[in-house]
Amino acid sequence: MQLRPLGNTGLSIPPLVFGGNVFGWTVNETDSLRLIAGLLERGFNAIDTADVYSAWAPGNRGGESETIIGRYLKLHPGARDKMTIFTKVGSDMGAPECKGLSARWIARAVEDSLRRLNTDYIDLYFSHWPDSETPYEETLRAYEQLLQAGKIRATGASNLNATQLADALHSADENHLTRYQVLQPEYNLYDRAGFEGDLSALCVKENIGVVTYYSLASGFLSGKYRRTADLGEGGRSAKVVDYLNPRGLAILNALDSVAQAHQATPAEVALAWLMQRTGVTAPIASGTTLAHIDSFVKATSLHLSQNDVAVLDNPAECVNQ
Repeated sequence: MQLRPLGNTGLSIPPLVFGGNVFGWTVNETDSLRLIAGLLERGFNAIDTADVYSAWAPGNRGGESETIIGRYLKLHPGARDKMTIFTKVGSDMGAPECKGLSARWIARAVEDSLRRLNTDYIDLYFSHWPDSETPYEETLRAYEQLLQAGKIRATGASNLNATQLADALHSADENHLTRYQVLQPEYNLYDRAGFEGDLSALCVKENIGVVTYYSLASGFLSGKYRRTADLGEGGRSAKVVDYLNPRGLAILNALDSVAQAHQATPAEVALAWLMQRTGVTAPIASGTTLAHIDSFVKATSLHLSQNDVAVLDNPAECVNQ
């Protein structure tokens, strides 16, 4: 599988990153270990997780996803060099002192993540959320120390807008500290306004790698949710219901049209659309079966024509034809 350079991190990744939020949530440990093996066999060596995954699931406390990845590495000692692991710090881990981007918490949280992951380094360490109470300089200085200690190899930020990212880059340059090298924004065929425009332009200008989350809009862009009755009681239902509107259904119709032309699925087309977007290095996508991973393989080889992209970018026009 052809790899893509991830900004100026020195890392190269496949055109799709696997979302490890499902580990310990919608996929149990045994099946998660099988999924990781299947990913590596198919050339997907980049996995995204976070310290807080998956605290929202009943009975979980956070750290479950990292722990499962760590278990895989313990069972397969030679696998670490074949994997590129992203994780994050900053989300609420259940105590007032266990959240945010202070130097104190980062120093503690990184050790917790390293222990759970069963590794002595993290390839890419993200600030999960903006922290208005902590200056960028303090956070970036903490990351600088981790880089020098060899505990992380690159830094990134998730959920920053264009102003926040520009301010963080300015602070890094002004204080001669490491910059955020990768951005993880919410971006997909439906949710576009938050990334397109100033934020995308800044990432291109500064050669910042971009890995998108909610790449399939919580599964909506797979096409399996078209009516409220389709939602059931799954963990994503509360998010997906917001997409069940005329615009969302028009996008699904456009996806159906392009997918039929390529003998592909709507999800494969939605991911291919992201892979071809200017400024996007790779979408993050989750799956629960090996069949999902095989579908990801197909998405990486799917080339959309200019006409395909025009149909997807203007779904109402497609519907009205």
